Amino acid sequence: MTSDYPATGELASHPTGADTAVVLRGVLIYGEGDKQDVLVQDGVIAEIGSDLAAQAPAGAEVLDLDGQVLLPGLVDMHVHLREPGREDTETIATGSAAAAQGGFTAVFTMANTAPVTDNPAIAEMVWYKGQNTNLCDVHPVGSISKGLEGKELTEFGMMADSDAKVRMFSDDGKCVDDPRLMRRAIEYSKGMDVLLAQHCEEPRLTIGAVAHEGETAARLGLGGWPRVAEESIVARDAIMARDYGGRLHICHASTEGTVELLRWAKSHGIPLTAEVTPHHLLLTDERLETYDGVNRVNPPLREQRDVEALRAALIDGTVDCVATDHAPHGSEDKCCEFDQARPGMLGIETSLALIAKIFVIDGDEDWRFVAKVMSERPAEITKLPGHGRPIAVGEPANLCAVDLNQSWTAHGEDMASKASNTPYEGMEMPVKVSTTLLRGKVTCKNGSSVK
Repeated sequence: MTSDYPATGELASHPTGADTAVVLRGVLIYGEGDKQDVLVQDGVIAEIGSDLAAQAPAGAEVLDLDGQVLLPGLVDMHVHLREPGREDTETIATGSAAAAQGGFTAVFTMANTAPVTDNPAIAEMVWYKGQNTNLCDVHPVGSISKGLEGKELTEFGMMADSDAKVRMFSDDGKCVDDPRLMRRAIEYSKGMDVLLAQHCEEPRLTIGAVAHEGETAARLGLGGWPRVAEESIVARDAIMARDYGGRLHICHASTEGTVELLRWAKSHGIPLTAEVTPHHLLLTDERLETYDGVNRVNPPLREQRDVEALRAALIDGTVDCVATDHAPHGSEDKCCEFDQARPGMLGIETSLALIAKIFVIDGDEDWRFVAKVMSERPAEITKLPGHGRPIAVGEPANLCAVDLNQSWTAHGEDMASKASNTPYEGMEMPVKVSTTLLRGKVTCKNGSSVK
C-alpha cells in the first residue's frame, strides 16, 4: 500500500475548484472495454462513466480523446537532466517538458552532475526546481559515494531526511567497484530503507572499451566491452544483497547472462530488481557500422540474442521495468570520432512509442503490461506514493493518454529536450502521447507540454 511508503518532499500546489476540473472524454481505460469519460477534480479521479461532460462542473475543461488509451502516468527511474553543471545540454525545466511529452509524471534524475548530488543542499535545489517547473515530479538521486569517487559513503540519512526526501542512491555512470564500500552501503541503506541502484561495470575489464566485445567491434577496430564486466558485478551484488539484506536495483541490464543471474537471484528470494532501456530492447551493435557517435552508450548495444533474452525477461518479470537512461549531450560531444563520443542517448520522449511497438503492436502483450513495466513497477520499486496507481475513482490523477492513430517521425531538433542526440532520428513512431496530467493539472496537451 502506498500509505506505507515514505513521504515525498513538499509538492507544488495545483489549482482546485470546479472551474479547474478536467473531463477526459471517450477514453479506453488500459485500452479495454467501451469508451468512457473520466472526470478529474481537485487532483483526483472524481468519477468514471458516460456523458460526464454534460454533468461536469461549469467551467470544466473538456478534452476530446475519442478512442485514446488511458494509462497511469509513467515513472522513469533513470534519467540524466544535467542540472547543475551542464545546463547547455539539459535543464530541469527542459527535461520536465520532455517528460510530460513522453507521458511521464515522475522521473528520478541521477547524481552525476557538477557538483555531484552528494549532499542535501544539491538534492533540495533539484527538488524545488522540479516543483517550481511543475510539469513532472523530479526526484533527485543521491550518490552512493562522495564525489562519485568510490571511497567514502555519502550521508544517506541526511539526504533522506532533507526536504528532497531522497529515496534512491546511485553512482550511475560509475560502478561502486570496491566490495567493502558496497557492503557498507548495503548495510547502511537497509537501516534507512532506501534503494541502491548499481551501474554494473567492473572498470578493470572495460579500459578502452567503447563497443560490445564481439565480431562487430573486432571488425571495426573498436575496444571491446565484455559481458562479464556487467555480469560479474551483478553476481557480486546479488550475493551481498542476499547476505546483508538491503534493497538493490540493477541499472540498464544489457546481457543474456545478466538475465540468467537475475532469474537465479529472484528464485532465491534475494531483494534484487532490474530495469532495461528501450535501446537495449531494440538496437544492436550492428548500428556501429557507421561509426556515428550517437550510437555510443554505456553499457554498449549488444547482440540480437541479448535483445531477445531481455525482451523475454521483461515479459516474464525477471526484469522488472523499463527505464530510459535519458542522457542528453551537446553536438560537440557526439559529432566526433566514435571512441571520443560521450556515451548516452535521448530516450524519454520516444520510450512509450517504442515499448508499445515492440510488445503491443508487434507482440502479444496488452496495455496493462505497458502500465506495469512503465508505471506500476517503477513506483513500487522506489516506494513512490501517488504514482503507478490504478485508474479508479479516488486515486491521484496522474495519467497519460496515448493516441493510437497518430504516428510521428522522431527528429531530435523537434523534441522538447535541449539536446538532439536521439538514435531514432528519422524513425517512424506508431503512437503518440497526446495528454498528460500531473495531479489533475494538464501538463501536456495535443502532444506538447504546457506550463
